[in-house]
Amino acid sequence: MPKQAITSERLPRPSGHFAQAVAAPASGRLVFISGMLAKGSDGQLVGPGDISAQTRQVCENLKAAVEAAGGTLEDICRVDVFIRDMKHFPEIHAVRRQYFTGTPPASTMVEVSGFTHPDALIEINAIAMVT
Repeated sequence: MPKQAITSERLPRPSGHFAQAVAAPASGRLVFISGMLAKGSDGQLVGPGDISAQTRQVCENLKAAVEAAGGTLEDICRVDVFIRDMKHFPEIHAVRRQYFTGTPPASTMVEVSGFTHPDALIEINAIAMVT
């Protein structure tokens, strides 16, 4: 059984591309993916100053990590998104819709003052249930 979005009429509709809650089968392996910056395989930051390019690279990095564990982006049940400026919320979710095409993961997004790379605009970590 794939992950399933859980909704409640007692909660407001999500303001972006995420689920209020996600239920996942308890069989399989939990995969905890560390925070990913928008770095390519060469270790260089992709898209300085471009939140859409950086979000795409971060999603590609999440995809590579979950695939290395034998899963797909659809197996990601939760993401924590850290951003430098909340004004980028719409652009980030537009890119997320391209990658999380099925049931979107549960999500938290917070604005932070900085990252380990001075030009980074976004970092995402994730939890997946890989069967």
